[in-house]
Amino acid sequence: MIAIIDYDAGNMMSVIKAFQYLGETVEITSDRSKILSADKVVLPGVGAFGDAMKSLQDSGLPDTIREVVGQGQPFLGICLGMQLLFDSSEESPGVPGLGILPGKILRIPEQEGLKVPHMGWNNMTVNPDSRLLAGIGEEPYVYFVHSYYLQAEDPRDVAASTFYSVKIHAAAEHGNIFACQFHPEKSSETGLRILRNFAEVK
Repeated sequence: MIAIIDYDAGNMMSVIKAFQYLGETVEITSDRSKILSADKVVLPGVGAFGDAMKSLQDSGLPDTIREVVGQGQPFLGICLGMQLLFDSSEESPGVPGLGILPGKILRIPEQEGLKVPHMGWNNMTVNPDSRLLAGIGEEPYVYFVHSYYLQAEDPRDVAASTFYSVKIHAAAEHGNIFACQFHPEKSSETGLRILRNFAEVK
C-alpha cells in the first residue's frame, strides 16, 4: 500500500488517480501507524511553504515523516512536498523545513520574457544513475508549476536539473528518499513511468 500523506495541502486526487491507473493501492491518511506500516509513502502538495509546515506540525507529522525515512521506506516528495524536505525557503523566512536533505528553496529570479510562476513543460537533464527517473530518456519533458526552486547543497543528491531563468534542481534522490519539483502525475507517459519506477523501488 502507498500512503499519501494528508495535511490539507491540496494536489491529492491527481496523484491518487495516477497511482490507481498503474494498479497500485493507495490511501490518503495522516494516521501515524498507517504511514509507518505503508510499503511506500508520498508527500504531495501545492501552496505556501510556511502554511504547509504549520499544517504538518499541527498534525504531528514531521516526526512521523522522519521516522518513515529512517525506517527505509521509499519516500517521494512532489512539488511543495519536495521543498518541505529541505532546510528552508525564501517564501517563508524563519520557518525551518523538515531538514531531511540539505539545501534551500529560492525564488526564481525575474527575467524579461519569462513569467513567474513557472507554469508549463520543460525538458530536464537526467542523472543516468537515478532510479526514480530510469527509462525516461536523457532530456524528457515534464510539467512544472512553481515560483520557488531547489538549490541542493550536495550535488550527489541531484537526480535531474532544468533551466528557467536559473539552473533548477528539478529532482532529488538520496537512498530511499526521492523528490521532484515537477508534477509527474501531470506529465503524461513520462510522469506515469516515473511513478511506476517509484512504486517498484525495493
